[in-house]
Amino acid sequence: MSCFITFEGIEGSGKSAHQFAAAKALADRGIDCLRTREPGGTAIGDAIRGVLLDPANTMMVPEVELILYLASRRQHIDEVVAPALAEGKVVLCDRFEDSSLAYQGHARGLGIERVIEMSRAAGIELRPDLTILFDLPAESGLERAKGRLLEGDTRFELEEIEFHRRVREGYLRLAHQEPERFRVVNSSREKEVVREEVLALILEKLGR
Repeated sequence: MSCFITFEGIEGSGKSAHQFAAAKALADRGIDCLRTREPGGTAIGDAIRGVLLDPANTMMVPEVELILYLASRRQHIDEVVAPALAEGKVVLCDRFEDSSLAYQGHARGLGIERVIEMSRAAGIELRPDLTILFDLPAESGLERAKGRLLEGDTRFELEEIEFHRRVREGYLRLAHQEPERFRVVNSSREKEVVREEVLALILEKLGR
C-alpha cells in the first residue's frame, strides 16, 4: 500500500536523521520505501537546492525563494514521488509543502493563502498522508544546526533567531489546523526515544 509521509521541522530539529532511521527500520521489516528530500531529490532539484542554500545569496527576495522551491517540488513530484507512489511504495520525504507554508508563508510574510495559490498554479496538488513535525525551541534547534558540518546548508542558519521562532510558530499553527494529518513529536528528548515514537506513528499509519 502506497503512503506519502513527510518530515517537517525547524533547522536542527533532527528530522533528517530520524527520516534515515525510519527508512532503515521499514526496510528491515520488508516494507518497500523510498527516502527523498526537498529541495532536491532530482538533478534539477539539487541544482536549485544549491542556489537556495548558498549563504552568498543573501539578497534573494521571498517570492523568488518560493518560486525556486515550487520549481524543485514540481520536478520532484513528477520525476520521483508520484512514480514511487504509483508503484505502491512508502515515500518518506524530508520537507514538502508545509515547509513553504511555514518558512515563506509565515516567517517571510508572504501569507499562507498566497503560498497555496502559487503552489496550485504550479500544478502541485499532492498532499501527504501523514506529516511528522519535529518540534523544539528555536534556540535549541539553531544551536544544533550550527554544530553541523554540512557544506552549503547555511543560508537559513544565518537568519536571526526571531526568524526561526516565526518558522516554529508557523508549523505549530499548521499542525493545529490539521490535527488529523499532523503528529507533533517533541524532538528535545533523547534520540532513541524520538526514533521509537516516529516508527510507531508510521507503523500505525501503515496498519502494521
